[in-house]
Amino acid sequence: MSVYVGNLSYEVTEESLNAVFAEYGSVKRVQLPTDRETGRLRGFGFVEMGTDAEETAAIEALDGAEWMGRDLKVNKAKPREDRGSFGGNRNNYGGGRNRY
Repeated sequence: MSVYVGNLSYEVTEESLNAVFAEYGSVKRVQLPTDRETGRLRGFGFVEMGTDAEETAAIEALDGAEWMGRDLKVNKAKPREDRGSFGGNRNNYGGGRNRY
């Protein structure tokens, strides 16, 4: 049970996001992805709630709510798509040696 939280301030912390969602039930986990190159937050996160009812309550209360100067986008997280396949063999891209 995971909730996507978008349009987050770059100053947000896991603790502050946890506190907001804790008002609607038990928070199991908070994830704030960072950019690989800069280490900066990417402006979105995921919150795992204890039950479906808690998740629904948090989504209904927080979607569109203003927090830290931004209007939050809160909804059910979609399963992560496999970004590994682009319909071709990735080994053929980007300067690899051709063995023919």
